Amino acid sequence: MCVRFRRIKKTEHGGRTHLVSGSTDAVIIDFSENLNPFPPSFSWNSGGVLVSSYPDNRYATLKEHIARVEGRRPDEICVGNGSVEIIRSFCLAALKQGDSVLVPPHTFGEYAVSVECAGAIPVARQDGCTAEFFCNPNNPTGSLVPKNTVLEKIREHEDAGTELFIDEAFIDLADPAESVTGVRSDNTFVLRSLTKAFSIPGIRFGWGVGCPELVAAIEAIRPPWSVNAYAESYAHAAFDNVYQMEASRNRIAEERLFLAGELTMRGLSVCPSVVNFLLFRSPVRASDLKEMLLSHGILVRDCASFGLPEYVRIAVRTHDENRIFLEALDTCLPL
Repeated sequence: MCVRFRRIKKTEHGGRTHLVSGSTDAVIIDFSENLNPFPPSFSWNSGGVLVSSYPDNRYATLKEHIARVEGRRPDEICVGNGSVEIIRSFCLAALKQGDSVLVPPHTFGEYAVSVECAGAIPVARQDGCTAEFFCNPNNPTGSLVPKNTVLEKIREHEDAGTELFIDEAFIDLADPAESVTGVRSDNTFVLRSLTKAFSIPGIRFGWGVGCPELVAAIEAIRPPWSVNAYAESYAHAAFDNVYQMEASRNRIAEERLFLAGELTMRGLSVCPSVVNFLLFRSPVRASDLKEMLLSHGILVRDCASFGLPEYVRIAVRTHDENRIFLEALDTCLPL
C-alpha cells in the first residue's frame, strides 16, 4: 500500500455528474446547482473562436477589459479556469507550510481543501491565523454581510498584516453595489466568477483582484493557457452584457420570495437569503429527503458536506419548475 502521499478529501458539489447509472438517464430537474435561472441573453459566435493558436498566456486584452469593468488596473487582475483554480493558486502563493487559516464552518468546501493542498491548516478560530476565507454572499446559507462591515474586516486584516480572501461568486445575483472589488488593499484579494451569474458551468472562467505583487505570484503559479480560447471569448461577451443582470436579480427575488413563502407555509424553517438559492431545515433526515425527491425527478443538495446534515439547499428556478418541486415535496413530507 502506498502511504507516502498526503490524503486530502475531495469536496462534494451539486449537479448531476455525481449520480450513477439509472438516475442519469431519467428526466431530472436539478435544484442542486445554484445557477441563474434567468441568465442574460446575447449573441456569442463560438464558431469564430480561433483554436489553431495558443491563447495569449498573459491574457492582456482580457485583463484590460476586466480592469475597465472593475475600475482597477490590469496588473491587479488575475484569471483562471474557474474560481477553484484561483483559490488553489492563491493558497500556494500566499500560504506557508503549517500556517493556520481561518475557514468558517458551513461554507464552500474548496477553501479548506485548497488550504490543505498548500500544506497549511484550516481552523475555525481566528487566533494566530495568517489568512481568512470569507464567502459573501455565503454558500450555502445565502446570507450577505453589508459592505460597511466587510470594510471593517479589511481594515482589521490590514492592521494585523494578515491576508483576507473574499469570495464574491454570487454577488451579481445579490447586490453588486455591496462588492468590494474596487477597494485597494495590500492584504485583500477578491474572487469573482461568471459561472453562477451567467449559468455557464461548462465554460470555466473566474477572475480575481488584488495587489500587483500577489496577483503576479498567483499568475506565476497558474498553469499556462489555463483559460482556453472559448472561455476567453465568452468572457469578453459576458462583460459587455453585465447590465442585463439587473433583470435576473429582479426575477430571482420574485421567485425566491414565492419559494420561501411556500416552504414556510409548510412549516419548514428557511434561512433568509439574498441570492438564487434557499437553505431549509428538513423535517426528516436530509439525505432521505434527497432520495425521495430524486424518485420524483427532483435533485436537491443535502448539506452534510457543509456540516449541516439536517439541512437541504435548493436553487431558485423558474416558476413552473418551482411549482413542480413543491408538488414533489408535498408527497415526501411527513403528514
